[in-house]
Amino acid sequence: MSTGIIILIVVVAIIVLLVLWYFKTYNSLIALRNRKDDQFSQIDVQLKMRYDLIPNLVETVKGYAKHEKDTFEGVVSARNAYANATTTDEKIKASGAMSQALNKLFALAEAYPELKANENFMSLQNDLKDVEEKVRVARQFYNDTVLTYNNKVESVPSNIVASIAGFKKGEFFQIDESEKNAPKVEF
Repeated sequence: MSTGIIILIVVVAIIVLLVLWYFKTYNSLIALRNRKDDQFSQIDVQLKMRYDLIPNLVETVKGYAKHEKDTFEGVVSARNAYANATTTDEKIKASGAMSQALNKLFALAEAYPELKANENFMSLQNDLKDVEEKVRVARQFYNDTVLTYNNKVESVPSNIVASIAGFKKGEFFQIDESEKNAPKVEF
């Protein structure tokens, strides 16, 4: 065999290996992106369950605290914001607003002992607590998945494939600064 043929075979082998590596990396990026999207849809399912519980909870509390109009309007407004959210970022922000409004609603309930003893309210509150725990766990899984995906998108050499194929970093599900503070309820 001549040197030219050996060089040609080596070059073809390197090209084949690079193409195989590219497809393997591309496929792993696709799998991670799909997993990230799936994890967000799991959060979305739990937020929808929370969204569906809110009207019953508000109506139950309204019967005991008729003069707390601002709190109820805040909960309804946050619920509507979630209903109208279309992007991941909008849903994340709307979820934060809804959490803050619900915290105010529960803080309000503390001022009404007969409401706290109401069986319907207690059942709804327990259902909502259960959903909130599921949302918390789903957020954690989502953020872990986004971390793995972002590491793949940004790490060398897979970042080369990611930039060529147009993969973008995922957004973490973070709470707003306002959610970090306890709700202020005035009577």
